[in-house]
Amino acid sequence: MNQSPTNFCPVPVEQQPINEYQELKESWFFSWVTLSKWEFARKLFWIWLWSLLISSPIAAASFPPQKMTLIFLIASGLGSSLFVAFTLIRLYLGWAYIGDRLKKTKIVYEESSWYDGQVWEKPVEFYYRDQLIFKHQVEPMIKRLQKTGVTLASLMSISFVSLLLIQNFT
Repeated sequence: MNQSPTNFCPVPVEQQPINEYQELKESWFFSWVTLSKWEFARKLFWIWLWSLLISSPIAAASFPPQKMTLIFLIASGLGSSLFVAFTLIRLYLGWAYIGDRLKKTKIVYEESSWYDGQVWEKPVEFYYRDQLIFKHQVEPMIKRLQKTGVTLASLMSISFVSLLLIQNFT
């Protein structure tokens, strides 16, 4: 009888990197990264737009909209951008964790609770399969999140510098 590699894996099913990847990919929140570029951007825009409900009153307390309209708008936008940044960080951490587990040759897992951690070395077939999944599925998502984060940080930096310049000239 030929034993398949999945028959001798001691790692619980829910802790196997391939299953963790599949679960993350199918989850409501983490699947955003798998959407088209415009659909992903639309999700982030909605977060930015809804977070204006929180950031605008805070900005209005510091910069009265009637007197300092432009500064108020920039400050509100910056505050909302923080929510988008937190969202990107959470997405990145989730995908980076799975990527790390897929890349490693050894898997740390728990059999029944926190105090009985075990380490299992992946067979070559598992390792190669996980490397392929990482290289072709997870790594592009991580790179997309990194590019989006750099773009957001750049926009926030420009907004912040603009805010400082406007304040100094008024």
